[in-house]
Amino acid sequence: MELAYWIVAGLLAVFYLYAGGKKAVQSKERLAPMMGWVDTVPMGLVRGIGAVEILGAAGLVLPPLTGVAPVLAPAAALGLVLLQVLATGLHVSRSELKETGLNAALIVLAAVAAWLATAW
Repeated sequence: MELAYWIVAGLLAVFYLYAGGKKAVQSKERLAPMMGWVDTVPMGLVRGIGAVEILGAAGLVLPPLTGVAPVLAPAAALGLVLLQVLATGLHVSRSELKETGLNAALIVLAAVAAWLATAW
């Protein structure tokens, strides 16, 4: 179970560090070709989402790795589930149904990470 957690958490952490890092530092013009929704929300919110993604990635990895407050790992995973549920809602409201496949996969992976974090 522990190995499974580290595989799932590692994949999620890499994804969210990359995506969150892009949202946190790149301009709206650089993000728009990859993420069309950035034109419809304030840039401060985009930066905030990026920060939440980076913190979520850290929350998946650092608490179990250090042994300090390991309860934060399932909390981080559940936070990422919530983030993706909201992202799915945004895509559906914009009629971007093809983008919801990635959201669904991330929801499942984060839910599995939350479960695995409590299983060991």
